[in-house]
Amino acid sequence: MHYSENSTVPANAEMRTALLPLVLIISLFFFWGAAASLNDILIKQFKKAFELSDLQAGLVQSAFYLGYFLFAMPAAIFMRRYSYKAAVVLGLLLFAAGAFLFYPAAAIHTYGLFLLALFVIASGLAFLETSANSLVIVLGPAEGAARRLNLAQAFNPLGAMTGVMIGSHFIFSGIEHRAQDLAAMVPAARTAYFVAESHAVQLPYLVIGMVVALWATLVARTTFPTPHEEGGRHEAGTGAQLKELLRNRNFVFAVVAQLFYVGAQVGVWSYLIRYFQDVVPGTPEKTAAGFLTLSLALFMGGRFAGSALLRKLSPTRLLAAFALIDLLLCLVAIAFPGMIGLYALVGVSIFMSIMFPTIFVLGLEGMDDDHRKLGSSMLVMAIIGGALLPALMGAVSDAAGIHWAFAVPALGFVVILAFALRARHVLR
Repeated sequence: MHYSENSTVPANAEMRTALLPLVLIISLFFFWGAAASLNDILIKQFKKAFELSDLQAGLVQSAFYLGYFLFAMPAAIFMRRYSYKAAVVLGLLLFAAGAFLFYPAAAIHTYGLFLLALFVIASGLAFLETSANSLVIVLGPAEGAARRLNLAQAFNPLGAMTGVMIGSHFIFSGIEHRAQDLAAMVPAARTAYFVAESHAVQLPYLVIGMVVALWATLVARTTFPTPHEEGGRHEAGTGAQLKELLRNRNFVFAVVAQLFYVGAQVGVWSYLIRYFQDVVPGTPEKTAAGFLTLSLALFMGGRFAGSALLRKLSPTRLLAAFALIDLLLCLVAIAFPGMIGLYALVGVSIFMSIMFPTIFVLGLEGMDDDHRKLGSSMLVMAIIGGALLPALMGAVSDAAGIHWAFAVPALGFVVILAFALRARHVLR
């Protein structure tokens, strides 16, 4: 076991002790999946409520990814000083605080305050991802870590689909005015429309904040098994441990692979609707969006299937195979723009499914608990790839066409394939 080994409690009793904490922690993957997918709803909603340009509306994602990037390392330092459980509780409280900030932001109709609220939510999620991913690894046998984390991560796309449904049903009003219609309105009517669209986010985020705050209370009141290294003396400071991690080539390669993976995932999903409408002109927006929902469903199914496959195949072998398949599917989307290419891109989601958790586990392989905490934060910081690669895809699309933009995630899968092959050799 990764958790306390000096206990006199029998192994099966220890597993029962770890079951409730494991359920509570796995539920966090659902929460942050929902929070991230709601951003796509908010981009459209804020464009209506504040008359934003695409660049201004895109600040929703910028604020979100910046929160992740800036708070992952503080989360690791906090875990080292206190515990995994303390980091989870703090992350949930920050998440709830950010959700509650939506209420005054809507009340005073201020876009900047909404961005601050999203930044606070993301800072909480940085604590949750840094701690929860590592905690799932240590709450059980080491040999099942990759399978366990893949199973936990399967609840992330379920949360993403739930977030889209919440947003579409409880935030979107269905009322959209063209620019000329807004210009023809009397000022009072136009202002009332903007305020109503802004207020639409108040109740959903108020409820989200209450649920998350309740979950923080449940976690705080639950006894967690203590990993055998946790709570001990730290033999080296953060700076010294960081230097050690940067000398670990397998770990550094994992961080790079994670950056390219997150960038590829966000890029494929962000440009899927755009690809469909470009290669099949006249496709209705809702029809195209249906293929994105299908991709998320296949992604979730891939997580469960991948978790089962990991019982028989090594993580490095499965990661390499899936990266190669996704590389080939991207090349099909480039070479055959149209329905063939579209179905290839939808299929990419199946094989992306295991990548984040598997890279995460392989990158931390062989580390003690203290190094694992700091390493986890750096792997979470790699989420910034979700802001970098899609921007590069946009530039390629503008220059050469949307189908060529998928050369960027193809490159990402090449990097992941190289990491998997190297890890297979190094971690034998």
